Amino acid sequence: QLQASGGGLVQAGGSLRLSCAASGRTFSNYRMGWFRQARGKEREFVAAIRWSGSTPYYADSVKGRFTISRDNAKNTVYLQMSNLKLEDTGDHFCAATLTVVSGLPYPANYNYWGQGTQVTVSS
Repeated sequence: QLQASGGGLVQAGGSLRLSCAASGRTFSNYRMGWFRQARGKEREFVAAIRWSGSTPYYADSVKGRFTISRDNAKNTVYLQMSNLKLEDTGDHFCAATLTVVSGLPYPANYNYWGQGTQVTVSS
């Protein structure tokens, strides 16, 4: 129901755009989030946005570098990543939640998950 894509290998300072296509159910009342998980580390929040609104939410580590957006007509959420750093490397997941804003950083609050798409940033 959530299909993430767009990962790849990029040099530090480069850019990538991830996509998360939603299908099979209506997510119009959900907030859509992006998480990442580096090898051996816990899954961490990156960004979130509502389908029906425009207010984005970002982890401090990506503010000013990443932009989350959505295209309602295509049922797709995007994560534009710029000025990538080595620490951005990891599996990136999209997910859907009904939680309130304060609950956005916590993976346990998300009801639906897509498979990961790997982002590798090289020096």
